[in-house]
Amino acid sequence: MNQIYRWLGTTKQNVHQRLNREIEREEEKEQLKVILRQVREDHPAMGCKALYKKIKPVTMGRDKFFEFYGESGFKITPKKSFRRTTDSTGVIRFPNLVKDRELTGINQVWVSDITYYEMNSKFYYLTFIMDQYSRRIIGYSASRTLKTIDTTIPALKMALTRITGEEEVKPIIHSDGGGQYYSKEFLSLTKGCLINSMCVNVYENPHAERINGTIKNSYLKGYDPASFESLNRKLSKAVYMYNHEKPHSSLNYFTPEEYERKMNKELVILN
Repeated sequence: MNQIYRWLGTTKQNVHQRLNREIEREEEKEQLKVILRQVREDHPAMGCKALYKKIKPVTMGRDKFFEFYGESGFKITPKKSFRRTTDSTGVIRFPNLVKDRELTGINQVWVSDITYYEMNSKFYYLTFIMDQYSRRIIGYSASRTLKTIDTTIPALKMALTRITGEEEVKPIIHSDGGGQYYSKEFLSLTKGCLINSMCVNVYENPHAERINGTIKNSYLKGYDPASFESLNRKLSKAVYMYNHEKPHSSLNYFTPEEYERKMNKELVILN
């Protein structure tokens, strides 16, 4: 192989670097589709130039972003039948393992999503992982970029503290098709302890999308953070208040923390 690289006038290292850059570009494109769909719903008339300035993609310049924006159908409001592309370089798809699934306890299905938060005319990104059964947010992060290392990785590391790896049933981690959920770094953390699951379309992750809106609209907008550091602090407060103080009708008006504590006591009694 080294001889082939020499004939091509390159090196193995250069080839792998180019491949990694291409994979990173495709991963960001997939997640940008998710973010752009959210922005388009909230800001139906926001133009491409304004979006580029607010999002500031890591892997593409202005012209490439404009081209991607048009090719992905965002010049007009996407319909609910909008589906993500499935033939991009490096894109991985996992089957949807949670559709019509009946849950009987915690740590069976975790749902996750990434959303944007607008502050000082700039976009930041919030990542949440929630236990679908108890509605408890078990992992979260705020970030300046859509990079995996800033979004899903810290949130997942936080969530993984809930399990020891010795459970008989591994939790399913269910998400949309964004690149952060099939990146090499993310999959290395889920391997052996979680089962990956993905939406077929953007409307098959309602629990995660609902938590996005709840934290943004019911908490953060009221807390009104003014800087990224403040956003981090206020996000932690919002998650705490949601988990410990907000009753849920689906949990018989227990908070997620109370509901899990109640379940644990019942398990102790049964054992």
